Amino acid sequence: MKRFITLATTLFVTACAPLSGPMLAPGSTLQDTYRTLGEPAMRWREADGGELLAFPRGPMGFQTWMVKTDATGKVVGIDNVMDMAHFARIQPGMSQDEVLRILGPSYPGWTIYYKARDELVWEWRYCDVWSEPARFNVLFDGSSGKVRSTMAQVERLSQPWGRGDRREWCGR
Repeated sequence: MKRFITLATTLFVTACAPLSGPMLAPGSTLQDTYRTLGEPAMRWREADGGELLAFPRGPMGFQTWMVKTDATGKVVGIDNVMDMAHFARIQPGMSQDEVLRILGPSYPGWTIYYKARDELVWEWRYCDVWSEPARFNVLFDGSSGKVRSTMAQVERLSQPWGRGDRREWCGR
């Protein structure tokens, strides 16, 4: 019985681990990162010789992992950027590249251009502080490519298929 409980606990913890985040820590290698998260959707070379790598888990996922490495390829930081603290960093006048470096790429299927407003909208999916699926939007001026504003809304209020309590989708 003791073996069964140990095995069951191990399987449960292992099965649930990816929901809370990748099994990476500072000091991991780029090979560990690729093995755990796959190929990055975007990457930027940093001034210190390191890289910033974006690993979105969308469109139906709620996380985008940003991994920062040093010049030797060792992980120095990993963060899920789909939260209000990162959204608050997006300010009017920022460029599209600045937004991408903070949030990573949005899901292209949810990118919309409104001709009458000359406005481009990028959208990300996340779990809000009440563990509800939500969408965060960045609205860009279509001509300049600069941020005009941002907005967020829970899915059950904005999507016909999302009505009702969907907190279990966030798995918190």
